[in-house]
Amino acid sequence: MFARCVDLAPGWDGASRFLPWIIALMVYLSGLALSATMVLEQIIDRWRAGLQGSITVVVDPFVGSADAQTDARVEAALSVILATPGVLSATPMAKADVAGLVEPWLGKDLLSMDLPIPRLIDVALNRNGDADLAGLAERLGTAVPGSRIEDHKVWLQKVLRLARTSELIAILIVVLIALAAAATVVFATRTGLAVQRDVIEVLHLIGARDAYIARQFQGKAVFPALWGGTIGLLLAGITVAVLWLLARDLEGSLLPTVRLHPPFLAGLAALPLAGAAIASITARVTVMRFLARML
Repeated sequence: MFARCVDLAPGWDGASRFLPWIIALMVYLSGLALSATMVLEQIIDRWRAGLQGSITVVVDPFVGSADAQTDARVEAALSVILATPGVLSATPMAKADVAGLVEPWLGKDLLSMDLPIPRLIDVALNRNGDADLAGLAERLGTAVPGSRIEDHKVWLQKVLRLARTSELIAILIVVLIALAAAATVVFATRTGLAVQRDVIEVLHLIGARDAYIARQFQGKAVFPALWGGTIGLLLAGITVAVLWLLARDLEGSLLPTVRLHPPFLAGLAALPLAGAAIASITARVTVMRFLARML
């Protein structure tokens, strides 16, 4: 596929000069898309493992009620929850812990403001999924008015839909860039064929095969593409490293510890080769079609 010897290579024209940079852009965006996909998958896996088989019961306090009254409402909710088949455990969170969850947004003085803070109960469910959540919600609404169930599956499904949509958009962008690179190769190759038309006709007369002529133009496209792809991969690696260093400063461990799996590293390393392959195949097809019309 990749030609080492280039005996018949047209000089660098305007279209050819853009080829390495377009391949570099394609590899750069592909590297970012692949990295973003890897991070999204690891975030989703961590959230799925942490939220699978669990729900959160929210007990809203009445305005002006004392903490003792809210504690009584939490106890009433616990008795209803633990009496539900399929529930393994129910652990209420302390008021201070709930305030700590919203501290990054509402500040550290939330407890001193005497605001009505909802109480949360972390409920672990049977992995078989046989818990009657609809019945539990109805019983909670009767026994503890103002309480509700937060089912993490609904939230997780929305996140999954957003993540999958983002991945599809990233793939679409990469495909469009690949098409742009292929179009550049076609234009540059046609320009070179037009410039070298007389030489190609002479080569045909002396017995040169179409495959030999095609290899010359393949070599002219492959090596700039490899050079541009390597530059794009280096820039993508630098960008990902900088973004990850900035993300480590986020509070609350929003991002998981990213593990560089071998398939991911192999995919990144193959991006320059993929760009060169696109350039080589496109140049060969363009030349072979041109030569077929000359006959």
